[in-house]
Amino acid sequence: MLNICYMDIYQKTEQFVKDSFVKANKENQIKHFLRTVHWVRELRHDADEAILVAAVAHDIERAYRQQDQEDRKKGGSILGSDFLQAHQERGAEIVHKFLKEQGVSEEFIDKVTKLISKHEEGGNDDQNLIKDADSISFFKNNIQEFLHSKQATVLGEKGTREKFDWMYNRITSEKAKQICKNLYEQAINELNNL
Repeated sequence: MLNICYMDIYQKTEQFVKDSFVKANKENQIKHFLRTVHWVRELRHDADEAILVAAVAHDIERAYRQQDQEDRKKGGSILGSDFLQAHQERGAEIVHKFLKEQGVSEEFIDKVTKLISKHEEGGNDDQNLIKDADSISFFKNNIQEFLHSKQATVLGEKGTREKFDWMYNRITSEKAKQICKNLYEQAINELNNL
């Protein structure tokens, strides 16, 4: 196994995520991942390298999404447990393979993949941290694009409202809730004004 300097693995993972989304013709999503890392750092200044790697790569599955996930998404079940579970598990598998190819230790890989495999639902403090940062980044960076996306059209006003409610209500920490409260309210107002 290669001996890798962990200070480099975050940069390599960030580049892998960027390259994956450019190749998938979804480069508009990259800002969300970078801002998720930003919010992880805002919520926990001492977040370790594994947390930062998981944060930047948490939605990597979107760049490699398989047809069954696209079919579920079109069916309006993006908040369904099957969709979310497959999204988390596939993302963890993709990142596991990438990190293994980089020569990263199994312990580090295990931590990152456990974080990604629970980033939608949370669980322990680190998983909740990524989930909360993901929600803040969604409200801060993705609302305009989401409101005018095919996904919002399929979901309709009620389904879009449910998505916004779910993204806000899943936030665990009070600090993250406070950061996100006005952003959530603005998103609901914009939805109501469409």
